[in-house]
Amino acid sequence: MTAVVFVHGTGVREPGFTALLERVTAGLAAQRDGLRVLPYYWGAAHGATLAAGGASLPPRSGTTRGLGPGPTEPDPSDETTSAWALLYDDPYAELALAAAGSGLVAERPPGSVPPQQSIRALLTALAGQGDVPAAELGPGLPRACTDLAAHPLLGPAADALDPADLAVVAARSLTARLIADALDADSPLVAVGETRDAVTDRIAEALGAPPRGTERGLRSYLLRRAGAVASRAVERRRRALTEAAHPAAGDILRYLSRGAAFRDGLRALVAGLGPPVAVVGHSLGGIIALDTLISAPLPQVGLLVTAGSQGPFLYESGSLPSLEHPAPLPPHVPAWLNLYDPRDLLGYLGAELFPGRVTDVPVDSGQPFPAAHSAYWKNPAVYRHIVDHLP
Repeated sequence: MTAVVFVHGTGVREPGFTALLERVTAGLAAQRDGLRVLPYYWGAAHGATLAAGGASLPPRSGTTRGLGPGPTEPDPSDETTSAWALLYDDPYAELALAAAGSGLVAERPPGSVPPQQSIRALLTALAGQGDVPAAELGPGLPRACTDLAAHPLLGPAADALDPADLAVVAARSLTARLIADALDADSPLVAVGETRDAVTDRIAEALGAPPRGTERGLRSYLLRRAGAVASRAVERRRRALTEAAHPAAGDILRYLSRGAAFRDGLRALVAGLGPPVAVVGHSLGGIIALDTLISAPLPQVGLLVTAGSQGPFLYESGSLPSLEHPAPLPPHVPAWLNLYDPRDLLGYLGAELFPGRVTDVPVDSGQPFPAAHSAYWKNPAVYRHIVDHLP
């Protein structure tokens, strides 16, 4: 009887582990009868814990701690910060909100300049000043102005807003674009919010807005409206990042610093099994499995399966404990099936790093990241590929 040892990924604890194991067992059984599925639940024995009850964790974003114990208080700036986060992801998001509110275009007096024509002329003039008006944020203002002037949402937004409000929305779009470009370039220097806001005011005035302090309340309406949308999106992202930070990130750090105990536990489990054995690891579980099989032979193992695993990346970056690039896989490492979802940002490829030793197979869950990283075990294709490769 073929034994399949399942090695879970980061952050998995009970009762989630039991549900996960049941799902994996059922998924494999649906493809082939007679498989024996054994868990390696390293999370209980070796997983990270916060020994001091989380004393190292700052308050959750959007709250502030008082001087003494008690509930946290809401941070009134969080909605604005969330709105900027949305704009960094899509500098035209606020423009889209404005355009969505546009109705029938009001009749203009004969000879008047259409609002979109006016804002485009101002954007062209601003582009002619080069990077100087937004130098604190980095290069790229002329191109950002040109792209915004040509954007199809600019016209409907211009019809929906008065010129002063449109100038502010356009300025925020340009500012967000420059910061987004800096983030995409992995710049180590990103302006603080005070500088960002000062540059936005400067650009807004160049585009026809009155100086700050004389504006009407409507100038900030769209940012507040965007904030309501963005705060929900950022809250979802915050939850994902918080859950990734602990215990998941702690599990990774603990493994990389004290991984021998993880590997010894898996080795002891597999050593007591007769062939054929397949070891299936998800995420960090795949790294544990790979490291264990590299470190010393386990001849009863005929197949290694990794899903959404960072093993290839750790190897290429010189961070895999058991093997440093460019050393090849030892001959005793069994056939390696590496499953990855193209949308899973934590799934990496191994075939080019280990020619002839790794089979990379894409499995598309139809989910975005981070959901894609947790969707492998409800994807029937995953089980079909595993069973097709079992010894």
